[in-house]
Amino acid sequence: MLRHAIAPSRRYTKASHDVVRHARLTSDAKILLLAVQGLPDEQANQPLSEHARRLGITGRAYQKSKELLVAHGYVHEWRDQGARGRWVTEQLLSNVPLTPEEAAVLRPGRAEESPSAPEPTVGEPAGRVVGRQLPVDEEQEKNYPHPPSEAEPEVEPEPEAGQSPEVAEGERVLLSLRHVRRELYLGVKEARGLAELAARWLSRGVSAGELRRVLSSELPGDGVRSAVGFLRFRLLHKMPPELPAAASPPPAAELPRVADLMTCTAARPEEGEEEHVFRPLSDETECGPCRRRAAREHWARQRAVQEADPGSPPWRERFANLGLPDFGPDTAQPAR
Repeated sequence: MLRHAIAPSRRYTKASHDVVRHARLTSDAKILLLAVQGLPDEQANQPLSEHARRLGITGRAYQKSKELLVAHGYVHEWRDQGARGRWVTEQLLSNVPLTPEEAAVLRPGRAEESPSAPEPTVGEPAGRVVGRQLPVDEEQEKNYPHPPSEAEPEVEPEPEAGQSPEVAEGERVLLSLRHVRRELYLGVKEARGLAELAARWLSRGVSAGELRRVLSSELPGDGVRSAVGFLRFRLLHKMPPELPAAASPPPAAELPRVADLMTCTAARPEEGEEEHVFRPLSDETECGPCRRRAAREHWARQRAVQEADPGSPPWRERFANLGLPDFGPDTAQPAR
């Protein structure tokens, strides 16, 4: 194999052979790791999923890449609750594998005040201490040297009493849209106000995944100004048609009545034959084997009579004795 390589003088990222030749990291995981490592600090303040999306790594490919990076020590995450009850997720991405203890040493320290700590009763007012609780604006959006991961799903609210399964499922789909597109964030009260419309989609054969995809795809180019208004409009105007009513099944055919068992009248106890029963199909009083036996005996008697009278006249004479005309081959047929 021939090889031609020119070392770049600018706009390049130093990559360790341990990463490039890692046997267990996928290509997507390596590209994502190297791409984020090569970003300047001012461009790193975005979720890891956003960087992956720009690289074309989405869906299951992104989830697999992130799992591998976490499993092999290249990505570490911490999720803490601040003094005012807000959850903050920190993420550390390293170009070398680190143990949890080593990664914790590199984590920016935060000594937050306890919300239950009493205020000082003596002393003069003092200025803000470095490393104490952050203002609200800074606490919501932290700037770290490494991109934070996307927020974990919030605990779903308990469904209201008396909600149908479709309404409860529709509410869960509407609340989950915040994790798909940030601009579709709904509160619990807003989601419950639209849950009835979402339930009508589900009752018409649309799955929860299809409903989520329809509501979160093809958004306006200038963004969504009102998540509630946008979702209500889309739920109403894109609602699928109702499913055709299921045809009622034909009535079950009435089963024929089964006759009761009866004793066969053709039994011959004088010949040592035991009485037996059968189930008649109509109004017969003899079983099938006995009827067949009687028919065989009848024709045997007829044959014996014929064999005992060999001199019986032929059919022509019998016709003549009865006074019937003879239409033999030599007799002219009467005109018709």
